[in-house]
Amino acid sequence: MSFNNLDNLYRQVIMDHYKNPRNKGSLEDGSLTVDMNNPTCGDRIHLTMNVEDGKVTEAKFDGEGCSISMASASMMTQAVIGQDTETALKLSGIFSEMIQGKDFDDEDLDLGDIEALQGVSKFPARIKCATLAWKALEKGIKEQQ
Repeated sequence: MSFNNLDNLYRQVIMDHYKNPRNKGSLEDGSLTVDMNNPTCGDRIHLTMNVEDGKVTEAKFDGEGCSISMASASMMTQAVIGQDTETALKLSGIFSEMIQGKDFDDEDLDLGDIEALQGVSKFPARIKCATLAWKALEKGIKEQQ
C-alpha cells in the first residue's frame, strides 16, 4: 500500500472514531473518575472506569475537543476494556512513545486502530490533544493504586 493510501486510511479511521465514538458517555457507578483538560486548545475529557480485581471492566469518556482528542479517547477506551491495569499502563506508555515519534515496542499487544494516530507525531502542537485521554487513564489508575 502506498504512503498516500495508508495516510488516507488512517485519516478515515480517525474520522470514524470522531464521528462515531466508541464508549462515549459516563458510568454512573464508575469506580474511577478523572477530569482533565488541555488549556492550550480547549480539549477536555471526563473519563469514568470500573476496575474490578485489577482489570478494567468498563470505560467511558465524555468531553469536547478536536477530532484527534476525541478519536484518541474512543480508541483508548476500546484498547483498555478487558485489560488488567498493568497492561493498560503499558499500552499508555507505548502510545506515548509512538505519538512522540520514538521507536516503540508493542510487546505483542495489538494496537489496533491506535496506530492510525502515529502520524500525529509530525505535528507537535497536536500531541497534547492525542495524549489527553491517555493521561487521564494513567492518573485514574495511579490514584486508585
